[in-house]
Amino acid sequence: MMNFSQVSHFTLGAYVDPGPLRWLYFVIILSVYVLILLSNLLLIIIICLNRTLHEPMYIFLCSLFMNELYGSTALFPLLLYQIPVDVHTVSPPFCFIQIFCIYSYVSIEFLTLAIMSYDRFLSICFPLQYSTHMNVTKVFLLIAFSWFYPCVSILLLIIFSIPLQLCDNVIPKVYCDNYFIVKMACYDTKLNNIYGLIITSVIVLGPLGMIFFTYLRILKVCFRGSKQTQHKALNTCAPHLASIINFSFGVCFEVLQSRFDLKNVHKVLRVVLSLYFLAVQPLFNPLIKYHHSVLNVKLACHECTCTDTGNTTHLFYKPPP
Repeated sequence: MMNFSQVSHFTLGAYVDPGPLRWLYFVIILSVYVLILLSNLLLIIIICLNRTLHEPMYIFLCSLFMNELYGSTALFPLLLYQIPVDVHTVSPPFCFIQIFCIYSYVSIEFLTLAIMSYDRFLSICFPLQYSTHMNVTKVFLLIAFSWFYPCVSILLLIIFSIPLQLCDNVIPKVYCDNYFIVKMACYDTKLNNIYGLIITSVIVLGPLGMIFFTYLRILKVCFRGSKQTQHKALNTCAPHLASIINFSFGVCFEVLQSRFDLKNVHKVLRVVLSLYFLAVQPLFNPLIKYHHSVLNVKLACHECTCTDTGNTTHLFYKPPP
């Protein structure tokens, strides 16, 4: 039995020896990380610098892009450090910091997507009252809640895990995971398991339930409305739904892989799929641009480079709320 204070390191057991392909993998992962940083930073800067984009939808998008930077930075630096080395270890303090960052990233992502679905619900179902319901104060309160609440909840989760007495120090993944640390405990962890289930229900199932409810209401309005209303709703909601489905798939596979024995799946494929929600989603969101947001963002980029006799040429259209 070894206490947390006696554990000098955790071993990440999912790494395989890539042999001569080691540096190729390093370059690929570094390229993906740089692309994530550049794409999300570019869109954050564009939204911040162009007042035409200072609307609830784009402010929520900006918060989402910041979370993609946060989540990817919690993963990729450790991956880049571990690939060239032969012994894949990480110190306990850093391991718990990474757990906090990854878990809070997932929670913030789900909450932000739920808030964006609520914003679309108000925009489509209550267009005349939209500006009243979704004012500046409410926008920033929702964003603050989507960050503050997950961070506090996950911090409590970490506090419950740190004092555990451990009988092992091998985490069978390429990054730190609280679930496997709790499994390594030498005694009953009923309190940790109960709190983990509560957190999962509130932070994951809660937002998904809200998304489901809002889209049911949106569908009712679409069926009753004209073709123009249906087309507008489709353009507004389809990319958002694609983002939700993409992220939910990645998280769902990661949960299933952690809870069930998937030995029939090749080890390399398991590793790749376990990184899906942390590597693909930060690229998926800025690239898809929620379809109807593309025009405004592209025009914003164009505005930065196109001037007419020294004055900026405003090319934006104002999308209906």
